[in-house]
Amino acid sequence: MKIFWDTIATYNSCTWPVQAIIIIIAIALTALLINRPSHAIRIAMKVFIIAVYLWIAIGYYAVFCAERNYTRVMTIFWIVLAVAWVWDAITDYTTFEHSTHHRVLAYSLLMLPLFYPLISLLRGMSIPFVASPVMPSSVATFTIGLLLLFHRRVNFFIVLLLCHWSLIGLTKTYYFNIPEDFVLAVVCIPAIYIFFHDNFLSNASATSKPSIRVLNAMLITGCSVIGIFLLASILIVFMK
Repeated sequence: MKIFWDTIATYNSCTWPVQAIIIIIAIALTALLINRPSHAIRIAMKVFIIAVYLWIAIGYYAVFCAERNYTRVMTIFWIVLAVAWVWDAITDYTTFEHSTHHRVLAYSLLMLPLFYPLISLLRGMSIPFVASPVMPSSVATFTIGLLLLFHRRVNFFIVLLLCHWSLIGLTKTYYFNIPEDFVLAVVCIPAIYIFFHDNFLSNASATSKPSIRVLNAMLITGCSVIGIFLLASILIVFMK
């Protein structure tokens, strides 16, 4: 646990100017994508996401978190995600076409990374020992919010990797005492349902087998099971 938080403190102390620039660019590109969408802005956002993912892979994990045992695996994981966005940018698969169906949830997720340090401070941590807006969990939260806001056609490979990583990462909330990561896990549950429901079930044929009603029930059951597991994890962390 000490190594975990020491590496976070070192990362925050050494990179806060870079993190500030990343946050400013993220806000500017998101505002442009919402208010003045164009092909150039969409490509710029994807290039920005690729750069941020490579920053997480190399800057965060490979450099500042090199002391951790699982650094190599996480470095590779985020490089794979960056490559997936490169493919997406080349093929223009994710269209970033604005949708108003889940606007409240999407905007909430887009802003949540800015509150990560506050969550750490409220539970008694001190700067630089805080979860910052440019760490893996907060970057993943931002990405999910962005994809929800523009979810008419999204890259499901990226969605599944991010959601899988966030749920598997629940174990570190206990071992490394970082309940801030519950935020990402909590938002993944409705995100999983929305992505699958809106992109698969809504387009399924009425004669599909199993039926749409059964598939929807299975999806709800799966998300409920994940929610129960998440609730149990939260109780374990806060009751220890």
